[in-house]
Amino acid sequence: MILSGTVIADSETVIDDGSVVVEGSRIEAVGRRSEIRAQYSDREERSYDILLPGLVGGHLHSVQSLGRGIADDSELLDWLFEFILPMEASLSADEMEIAAKLGYLELIESGTTTCIDHLSVNHAERAFEAAGEIGIRGLLGKVLMDRRSPDGLAEETDDALAETERLIREYHGSFDDRIRYAVTPRFAVSCSEECLRGARELADTYDGVRIHTHASENRSEIETVEANTGMRNIHWLDEVGLTGEDVVLAHCVWTDESEREVLAETGTHVTHCPSSNMKLASGIAPVMDYLDRGINVALGNDGPPCNNTLDPFTEMRQGSLLQKVDRLDPVAAPAEEVFEMATINGANAAGFEKLGALREGWRADVIGVTTDVTRGTPLHDPLSHLVFAAHGDDVVFTMVDGEILMEDSEVTTVDADALRERANGVGLSLEEHRDAAAEVRP
Repeated sequence: MILSGTVIADSETVIDDGSVVVEGSRIEAVGRRSEIRAQYSDREERSYDILLPGLVGGHLHSVQSLGRGIADDSELLDWLFEFILPMEASLSADEMEIAAKLGYLELIESGTTTCIDHLSVNHAERAFEAAGEIGIRGLLGKVLMDRRSPDGLAEETDDALAETERLIREYHGSFDDRIRYAVTPRFAVSCSEECLRGARELADTYDGVRIHTHASENRSEIETVEANTGMRNIHWLDEVGLTGEDVVLAHCVWTDESEREVLAETGTHVTHCPSSNMKLASGIAPVMDYLDRGINVALGNDGPPCNNTLDPFTEMRQGSLLQKVDRLDPVAAPAEEVFEMATINGANAAGFEKLGALREGWRADVIGVTTDVTRGTPLHDPLSHLVFAAHGDDVVFTMVDGEILMEDSEVTTVDADALRERANGVGLSLEEHRDAAAEVRP
């Protein structure tokens, strides 16, 4: 198959009239359309305005999709413990599957082909199966919580680690290696030292398994960790083994000089979630400082209840503008740098090799974007357009591993209308549950 259009192979390579040849799950060739057509004249050709690598969601919560809008205008720990965790605890296995599918549907529709997904304590296998069925690529993990956990999510440490190991054996490398495992403690506030050290032991035991958790998102969190451990958050995570090239830390908004040195020295990955950090008033992550230190920074949406969208284009725009405001520097976080955060940097954080750019021999994760919109007219710079003007609903084509998941804006691997109808039904039941709880709350 030949895909043609303006090809943005990576942040430095734009081919105005280009083509990408896909053979099986890999990219066979990338070049000028005239040359590709001459060499591959027998191949089917499809044309799009802009072709680019599938975007990578470096941190999200697919299973929170049913809670979009239930906890607006709340501080982080109140948001989490009063709204989000009770919602997660209330979901049945079937409802958790619907939530995950709804999240993955939104990702595919808006151009995210790979996600680093922080699931929940219960029914994680339903999300793994949902990801496999829908066709997205992902680094997924069941959440670990063995302290400060609400009813329905509290676990015994040994049981939580044993269930994690069972899921690793079943799903790591599953669905033709599209799905891999990340051991996923929620954060240091809700995990004991034994749990955190156990997470490191599991990641070390199984080749390619990574670690994904939250860190230093807001000041209340780091104060709680310091009160419990006598150490700042990143130093505590380093102490228990949760730093390193195989670790992805979401947020890292509040870090001091010594913590940033640890992140750089250990090769720990950071995921920046600008919209979430703004909405929860968590603060502004020092992204430019991280990049200057050589720390790999990916880009993520976080969860729908604190965003309220999984649109990756929104995060590119917000990620750039927020750094410009923070530094009072209009050249901070240029389009090229933010595009890398949403593609190759995210792929590196997720641990998938040969992903995040359109290159010969690399994985065929490709999206097509229309510019037939008023905000795409005139189109002076396609990369600038993607970062500062495009929306997720401009995506009309999504491919993962050479498989077409969306064509002409219609997802092919799930009945989107039926799924949204089921999700609306669960949403009504969640509202009823919340209203009943409010009536008996003292």
